[in-house]
Amino acid sequence: MNVLRFAPSPTGPLHLGHAFSALTAHDRARAQGGTFLLRIEDTDRARSKPHWRAQIEDDLSWLGLTWDGPVLLQSSRRAAHLAAIEHLADAGLVYPCRCRRADIRAAVSAPQEGGPPLAGPDGIVYPGTCRNRPMSARQPEDALRLNMAKLVTHLPSDLSFRETGPDKAGTHPVDPKHLVQNVGDIVLGRRDTGDIAYHLAVVVDDAHQNVSEVTRGQDLFEATALHVALQSALGLPVPRYHHHRLIRDDAGKRLAKRDDARAIAKYREDGLSPESLRGMVGLA
Repeated sequence: MNVLRFAPSPTGPLHLGHAFSALTAHDRARAQGGTFLLRIEDTDRARSKPHWRAQIEDDLSWLGLTWDGPVLLQSSRRAAHLAAIEHLADAGLVYPCRCRRADIRAAVSAPQEGGPPLAGPDGIVYPGTCRNRPMSARQPEDALRLNMAKLVTHLPSDLSFRETGPDKAGTHPVDPKHLVQNVGDIVLGRRDTGDIAYHLAVVVDDAHQNVSEVTRGQDLFEATALHVALQSALGLPVPRYHHHRLIRDDAGKRLAKRDDARAIAKYREDGLSPESLRGMVGLA
C-alpha cells in the first residue's frame, strides 16, 4: 500500500507553495490508489497555535483534498521521539550541548577558521565545542546533539535512497563525509524548551505512519541524506522520496509563511476558485 502525507506546521497561514506540495502529494496518492495522510507538525510549542491548525484543515478542504483517518498531531508522539533519542544515546551517539546561537556564531566566525561558516539542513554547521561532554554532565538547559562522526561509523557502506522527483530521479548514495562536514552535529532536542527537533521527529513519525513516499520541496533534498542516516541508525525503513519544484515569487524567491500576500486564505477572500488556484501553481 502506498502511503503519502502532507505535514505542515501550524505556525502561520498556508501559502501557494504549501498548496502545491499538498496537492502534489494528494494527487500522487490518489493516482496510485494509495493513502493520503495529514500530520500537523506542532512540536514547536511556542509558535504552534490551534487557530493555525484549524486554518490549515479549512484551506486544504477548500482545495478539495481529503485525508484518510484522523489527523496526527506530532506533539502527541513525544514519548516515541524521546525513546528514539534514548536509543541513539545508548549507542553513544548523543551529547549535551550548552552553546547558545551567539556562541556558535562566534566560534565559526573566528579569524583562524577562514571563509564564511558552512550552512547545512540545521543551519550553521556546529563546530563541535561540546562534542566531548558526556551525557552524565547534562544540565536541564542543555540541548541534545547528534555526534555525526560517530553515527556514520554505524551506517552500512551501501546506504542510499530512491528519488522519484522530476530532476534527480534514481538512486542516491549517502555520503558519510558529506554528512560530517556539511551537516554536522544536528540538534535532536532543543535547549530551554525541550522541544523535539524536526529532523528526528519527522523520521520517527513517517515510520510510525508507514509512509512509503515522502513528497516535499527541492529545498529539502540536502536534508534527505540526513534523514536516511537517522532511519538507518534507528532501524527504521527508508521510504521513497519525491522532491518537487518550488513555487517562487515574482523575484524568484521561495515563498515563506511570512508572505501573507500569497496565503491561500487571501486568495479565497478575493473570490478565487480552487480550480484557478490549481492553475496558478501549474496543476490545472
